[in-house]
Amino acid sequence: MRGTPRTISLRRRLICDLMHASMGVPFVSLSRSLNIRPLLEARAGTTAPAGWAATFVKAFALVARDEPVLRTVYAKWPWPTLYELPKSVALVAIARVEAGEECVMPQRIAAPETLSLATIDAEIRRGKTAPIADVPMFRKIMRATRLPLPLRRLSWAIGLNFGRQRGNWFGSFGVSSVAAYGGGELHPITPGPYIVSYGRVEPDQTIHVVIRWDHRVTDAAPIARVLTRLEQVLNTEIAAELRAAGLKPIRAVGT
Repeated sequence: MRGTPRTISLRRRLICDLMHASMGVPFVSLSRSLNIRPLLEARAGTTAPAGWAATFVKAFALVARDEPVLRTVYAKWPWPTLYELPKSVALVAIARVEAGEECVMPQRIAAPETLSLATIDAEIRRGKTAPIADVPMFRKIMRATRLPLPLRRLSWAIGLNFGRQRGNWFGSFGVSSVAAYGGGELHPITPGPYIVSYGRVEPDQTIHVVIRWDHRVTDAAPIARVLTRLEQVLNTEIAAELRAAGLKPIRAVGT
Protein backbone atom coordinates (compact mmCIF):
# COMPACT_ATOMS: atom_id res chain seq x y z
CA MET A 1 0.00 0.00 0.00
CA ARG A 2 1.45 3.34 -1.08
CA GLY A 3 1.16 5.99 1.65
CA THR A 4 2.33 9.56 2.15
CA PRO A 5 5.54 10.23 4.09
CA ARG A 6 5.21 13.04 6.62
CA THR A 7 7.98 14.93 8.37
CA ILE A 8 8.03 14.57 12.13
CA SER A 9 7.37 18.04 13.52
CA LEU A 10 9.26 19.49 16.48
CA ARG A 11 6.21 18.92 18.66
CA ARG A 12 6.03 15.21 17.76
CA ARG A 13 9.81 14.93 18.12
CA LEU A 14 9.44 16.16 21.68
CA ILE A 15 6.97 13.36 22.43
CA CYS A 16 9.29 10.83 20.76
CA ASP A 17 12.14 12.02 23.00
CA LEU A 18 9.87 11.88 26.05
CA MET A 19 8.82 8.30 25.28
CA HIS A 20 12.44 7.29 24.73
CA ALA A 21 13.38 8.80 28.09
CA SER A 22 10.50 6.95 29.78
CA MET A 23 11.60 3.52 28.54
CA GLY A 24 12.85 1.32 31.32
CA VAL A 25 11.15 3.22 34.17
CA PRO A 26 9.47 0.55 36.33
CA PHE A 27 6.09 2.22 36.71
CA VAL A 28 3.37 0.91 39.01
CA SER A 29 -0.17 2.34 39.18
CA LEU A 30 -2.72 2.76 41.93
CA SER A 31 -6.17 4.21 41.36
CA ARG A 32 -9.03 5.14 43.63
CA SER A 33 -12.25 7.14 43.58
CA LEU A 34 -12.05 10.07 46.00
CA ASN A 35 -15.12 11.54 47.67
CA ILE A 36 -14.86 15.30 47.12
CA ARG A 37 -18.26 16.56 48.25
CA PRO A 38 -16.87 19.39 50.47
CA LEU A 39 -14.60 20.51 47.61
CA LEU A 40 -17.51 20.56 45.15
CA GLU A 41 -19.60 22.61 47.57
CA ALA A 42 -16.74 25.11 47.90
CA ARG A 43 -16.36 25.30 44.11
CA ALA A 44 -20.09 25.90 43.72
CA GLY A 45 -19.80 28.98 45.94
CA THR A 46 -17.02 30.51 43.87
CA THR A 47 -17.72 32.61 40.81
CA ALA A 48 -14.67 31.45 38.84
CA PRO A 49 -12.96 28.52 40.60
CA ALA A 50 -9.49 27.42 39.55
CA GLY A 51 -9.39 24.60 37.04
CA TRP A 52 -9.01 20.97 38.06
CA ALA A 53 -5.39 20.80 36.89
CA ALA A 54 -4.44 23.67 39.20
CA THR A 55 -6.43 22.05 42.01
CA PHE A 56 -4.55 18.76 41.75
CA VAL A 57 -1.18 20.46 41.29
CA LYS A 58 -1.54 22.34 44.56
CA ALA A 59 -3.17 19.47 46.46
CA PHE A 60 -0.42 17.00 45.54
CA ALA A 61 2.28 19.57 46.36
CA LEU A 62 0.69 20.17 49.77
CA VAL A 63 0.80 16.44 50.47
CA ALA A 64 4.41 16.30 49.23
CA ARG A 65 5.35 19.13 51.59
CA ASP A 66 4.90 16.68 54.47
CA GLU A 67 5.91 13.54 52.55
CA PRO A 68 9.55 13.81 51.38
CA VAL A 69 9.26 10.62 49.34
CA LEU A 70 6.97 12.53 46.95
CA ARG A 71 9.87 14.93 46.32
CA THR A 72 12.38 12.13 45.75
CA VAL A 73 13.72 11.14 42.34
CA TYR A 74 15.89 8.28 41.10
CA ALA A 75 19.16 9.52 39.58
CA LYS A 76 21.90 7.40 37.96
CA TRP A 77 24.87 9.77 37.92
CA PRO A 78 27.53 9.89 39.29
CA TRP A 79 26.13 6.68 40.79
CA PRO A 80 22.59 5.40 41.36
CA THR A 81 20.99 7.33 44.20
CA LEU A 82 17.69 8.64 45.52
CA TYR A 83 17.76 12.44 45.50
CA GLU A 84 15.34 14.43 47.65
CA LEU A 85 14.37 17.81 46.23
CA PRO A 86 13.77 20.67 48.71
CA LYS A 87 10.45 21.60 47.11
CA SER A 88 7.96 20.21 44.65
CA VAL A 89 8.13 21.09 40.97
CA ALA A 90 5.10 20.24 38.85
CA LEU A 91 5.00 19.61 35.12
CA VAL A 92 1.50 20.00 33.71
CA ALA A 93 0.68 18.47 30.33
CA ILE A 94 -0.81 21.31 28.25
CA ALA A 95 -2.84 20.41 25.16
CA ARG A 96 -2.37 22.94 22.37
CA VAL A 97 -2.84 23.30 18.63
CA GLU A 98 0.22 24.61 16.79
CA ALA A 99 0.26 25.11 13.02
CA GLY A 100 -2.89 23.00 12.77
CA GLU A 101 -1.34 20.13 14.73
CA GLU A 102 -2.52 18.94 18.13
CA CYS A 103 0.36 18.64 20.57
CA VAL A 104 1.24 18.48 24.26
CA MET A 105 3.71 20.78 25.99
CA PRO A 106 4.98 20.60 29.59
CA GLN A 107 4.33 23.69 31.72
CA ARG A 108 6.66 23.93 34.75
CA ILE A 109 5.33 25.26 38.07
CA ALA A 110 7.89 25.51 40.88
CA ALA A 111 6.88 25.23 44.55
CA PRO A 112 3.11 25.14 43.88
CA GLU A 113 2.47 24.52 47.58
CA THR A 114 3.48 28.15 48.21
CA LEU A 115 1.31 29.62 45.43
CA SER A 116 -2.35 30.50 45.39
CA LEU A 117 -4.74 28.44 43.30
CA ALA A 118 -5.39 31.52 41.18
CA THR A 119 -1.68 31.91 40.42
CA ILE A 120 -1.26 28.26 39.47
CA ASP A 121 -4.38 28.40 37.31
CA ALA A 122 -3.12 31.53 35.56
CA GLU A 123 0.18 29.81 34.73
CA ILE A 124 -1.64 26.82 33.28
CA ARG A 125 -3.95 29.03 31.22
CA ARG A 126 -0.94 31.00 30.01
CA GLY A 127 0.59 27.76 28.84
CA LYS A 128 -2.55 27.06 26.82
CA THR A 129 -2.84 30.41 25.10
CA ALA A 130 0.49 32.27 25.03
CA PRO A 131 2.86 31.87 22.07
CA ILE A 132 5.44 29.13 22.67
CA ALA A 133 8.23 31.74 22.56
CA ASP A 134 6.63 33.59 25.48
CA VAL A 135 6.61 30.62 27.89
CA PRO A 136 10.07 29.98 29.43
CA MET A 137 9.63 26.19 29.82
CA PHE A 138 8.37 25.84 26.26
CA ARG A 139 11.32 27.84 24.92
CA LYS A 140 13.80 25.71 26.84
CA ILE A 141 12.35 22.37 25.79
CA MET A 142 12.04 23.46 22.16
CA ARG A 143 15.71 24.54 22.09
CA ALA A 144 16.68 21.05 23.23
CA THR A 145 14.30 19.45 20.72
CA ARG A 146 15.97 21.30 17.83
CA LEU A 147 19.34 19.74 18.60
CA PRO A 148 20.68 16.85 16.48
CA LEU A 149 19.75 13.43 17.85
CA PRO A 150 23.08 12.67 19.65
CA LEU A 151 23.02 16.04 21.41
CA ARG A 152 19.33 15.62 22.31
CA ARG A 153 20.04 12.26 23.87
CA LEU A 154 22.94 13.80 25.83
CA SER A 155 20.88 16.76 27.06
CA TRP A 156 18.04 14.49 28.15
CA ALA A 157 20.48 12.16 29.90
CA ILE A 158 21.99 15.06 31.85
CA GLY A 159 18.56 16.38 32.80
CA LEU A 160 17.37 12.94 33.87
CA ASN A 161 20.35 11.46 35.64
CA PHE A 162 21.68 14.26 37.84
CA GLY A 163 19.38 14.75 40.81
CA ARG A 164 19.79 18.51 40.88
CA GLN A 165 18.84 18.83 37.22
CA ARG A 166 15.72 16.67 37.52
CA GLY A 167 13.85 19.48 39.24
CA ASN A 168 14.89 21.95 36.55
CA TRP A 169 13.90 19.81 33.58
CA PHE A 170 11.39 17.18 34.64
CA GLY A 171 10.06 18.24 38.03
CA SER A 172 9.13 16.01 40.92
CA PHE A 173 5.64 15.12 39.66
CA GLY A 174 3.43 15.53 36.63
CA VAL A 175 -0.29 16.11 36.11
CA SER A 176 -2.09 14.92 33.00
CA SER A 177 -5.77 14.36 32.27
CA VAL A 178 -8.28 13.96 29.46
CA ALA A 179 -11.26 14.88 31.67
CA ALA A 180 -11.91 18.00 29.60
CA TYR A 181 -12.26 15.85 26.47
CA GLY A 182 -14.78 13.31 27.72
CA GLY A 183 -12.87 11.58 30.49
CA GLY A 184 -11.44 8.09 30.71
CA GLU A 185 -8.83 6.42 32.91
CA LEU A 186 -5.51 7.73 31.61
CA HIS A 187 -2.25 5.94 32.47
CA PRO A 188 0.40 8.26 31.00
CA ILE A 189 4.12 7.53 31.11
CA THR A 190 6.91 9.97 31.84
CA PRO A 191 10.49 9.70 33.08
CA GLY A 192 8.96 9.80 36.57
CA PRO A 193 8.97 9.69 39.45
CA TYR A 194 5.24 10.52 39.86
CA ILE A 195 2.38 11.39 37.58
CA VAL A 196 -1.19 12.11 38.66
CA SER A 197 -4.21 11.73 36.41
CA TYR A 198 -7.87 12.40 37.20
CA GLY A 199 -11.19 11.75 35.52
CA ARG A 200 -14.50 13.57 35.44
CA VAL A 201 -16.59 14.29 38.51
CA GLU A 202 -19.19 11.54 38.89
CA PRO A 203 -22.84 12.02 39.91
CA ASP A 204 -22.06 10.54 43.35
CA GLN A 205 -19.58 13.42 43.94
CA THR A 206 -16.47 11.30 43.49
CA ILE A 207 -13.55 11.71 41.12
CA HIS A 208 -11.31 8.89 39.95
CA VAL A 209 -7.59 9.50 40.48
CA VAL A 210 -4.64 7.48 39.19
CA ILE A 211 -1.10 7.83 40.56
CA ARG A 212 1.75 6.19 38.63
CA TRP A 213 5.16 6.10 40.24
CA ASP A 214 8.70 4.84 39.84
CA HIS A 215 8.84 1.65 41.93
CA ARG A 216 12.54 2.27 42.59
CA VAL A 217 11.54 5.28 44.69
CA THR A 218 8.75 3.86 46.87
CA ASP A 219 6.16 1.12 47.23
CA ALA A 220 2.38 0.76 47.05
CA ALA A 221 1.54 1.17 50.73
CA PRO A 222 2.86 4.78 50.96
CA ILE A 223 0.99 5.69 47.76
CA ALA A 224 -2.23 4.26 49.19
CA ARG A 225 -1.75 6.57 52.17
CA VAL A 226 -1.00 9.45 49.80
CA LEU A 227 -4.36 8.98 48.06
CA THR A 228 -6.10 9.11 51.44
CA ARG A 229 -4.19 12.24 52.35
CA LEU A 230 -4.90 13.77 48.92
CA GLU A 231 -8.64 13.34 49.51
CA GLN A 232 -8.30 15.06 52.88
CA VAL A 233 -6.33 18.00 51.45
CA LEU A 234 -8.81 18.50 48.61
CA ASN A 235 -11.70 18.65 51.07
CA THR A 236 -9.99 20.84 53.67
CA GLU A 237 -7.13 23.12 52.62
CA ILE A 238 -8.12 23.42 48.96
CA ALA A 239 -11.82 23.80 49.78
CA ALA A 240 -11.01 26.45 52.40
CA GLU A 241 -8.97 28.46 49.90
CA LEU A 242 -11.83 28.33 47.41
CA ARG A 243 -14.30 29.48 50.05
CA ALA A 244 -12.03 32.37 51.00
CA ALA A 245 -11.67 33.35 47.35
CA GLY A 246 -15.44 33.25 46.94
CA LEU A 247 -16.11 35.67 49.76
CA LYS A 248 -17.24 39.05 48.47
CA PRO A 249 -16.69 42.21 50.49
CA ILE A 250 -19.84 43.66 52.07
CA ARG A 251 -20.24 47.41 51.69
CA ALA A 252 -21.92 49.30 54.47
CA VAL A 253 -25.19 50.94 53.52
CA GLY A 254 -25.78 54.38 54.97
CA THR A 255 -29.05 54.96 56.82
